[in-house]
Amino acid sequence: MTQTLPKPSGRVRWIVCGLLFAAVVLSYIDRLVLPTLKPDLQARYGWSESGYADLAIWFQAGYGIAYVFFGRLIDRIGARAGYALAVTLWTIGHIAHIFFTSTAGMLLARIPLAIGEAGTFPAAIAATNEWFPKKERAFAIGIFNAGSNVGAIITPLIVPVIAVTLGWRWAFILTGLLTVIWLAAWLTFYRRPRDKQGLSAEELAWIETDPVEPQAPVKWATLFRHRQTWAYMAGRFLIDPVWWTFLFWLPDFFNKQYGVKMLDFGPPLIAVYLMADVGSVAGGWASSRFMGRGWSVNRARKSAMFLAALCAVPIAFAAHAPSMWIAVALIGLACAGHQGFSANLYALPGDVFPRWMAGSVVGLGGLSGALGGMLMAKFAGAILEHIGSYGPIFAVAAVAYLIALSVIHLLLPRYQPVLAPLPGNPA
Repeated sequence: MTQTLPKPSGRVRWIVCGLLFAAVVLSYIDRLVLPTLKPDLQARYGWSESGYADLAIWFQAGYGIAYVFFGRLIDRIGARAGYALAVTLWTIGHIAHIFFTSTAGMLLARIPLAIGEAGTFPAAIAATNEWFPKKERAFAIGIFNAGSNVGAIITPLIVPVIAVTLGWRWAFILTGLLTVIWLAAWLTFYRRPRDKQGLSAEELAWIETDPVEPQAPVKWATLFRHRQTWAYMAGRFLIDPVWWTFLFWLPDFFNKQYGVKMLDFGPPLIAVYLMADVGSVAGGWASSRFMGRGWSVNRARKSAMFLAALCAVPIAFAAHAPSMWIAVALIGLACAGHQGFSANLYALPGDVFPRWMAGSVVGLGGLSGALGGMLMAKFAGAILEHIGSYGPIFAVAAVAYLIALSVIHLLLPRYQPVLAPLPGNPA
């Protein structure tokens, strides 16, 4: 039975959340440097739409496969070492972009970037599971997940200026150095709660409010026997492709549809991702608020996801918006819906699985989302090359979240915890 304790005055767990937020910001900056430079590099080096789509496809392939292994690895080595490994790999890949000018060559740098960035969310969710009780977990996830939007806001502000002033290669070098600084801070500060000096007994008791779960080894086959695993994987398969599409193609959409140049990407993209930031925090806050009113986890999470899904529907009209700012509003609302939905979906493994199993489930969800993203990238590349309109792409985005919630509810009508196997009796 969960203990009832007053909220502690300590704030160490929120400093941890701040570090996770900063890491997500940096991962998205590094991920978005290439899409921001895409119109300029495409014109300079003659890239085709299908060639760029292949970059997106292979990035997601490497990301998805590595996501599974990072989820499993982090279950074993912990968030601290797992995040350090992830950041090291993605920084190497990110800076390696400077050595190539073709889309085929860029793939050689894009793969290690993808492999390293695959560790971002498994490690962040593992750290959140260590440092936050269930009642605060979705809110904490919503906060660090908002880092993706902050990264997407910062990138079009700094990357064009660096590229125009110093050359496009310096955009990769200077942004890559920021992750080195973060890595030093992470290794210096982060420890598990019981190993953290300066953590008050009061805050530790709050963090450990939820019952301690017995730990035992788990096989992949065991995970696939649970409907909770399939619900999470299905949700990621259906919604992740929409977010990948925003990340890879929004600068191109504004360039082609409204003639926005590289130095002018800032205002529309900032507006879009500021709205997404609000959605991320609001989505996590909403379900935590509902649970604070006595709602079940099942009702609170799904209600928040439903409200978020409705926000995506109007994007169906974005490709034919009469002005850029109307398109920005429609896309920004959909991005807010995506992030609010994600904050609650990402909490599902921690809600229903033991902590030491959650990372593996998160990894499977990442693979599922990447597979969906690969299909969406192929679809987007073909649509843009042969039809030249974003209309069909936005139509898919409009309905993806309502479909995802329906599938999750069919597979998981109730958020029933997975019973852990007893120690010494592997699953």
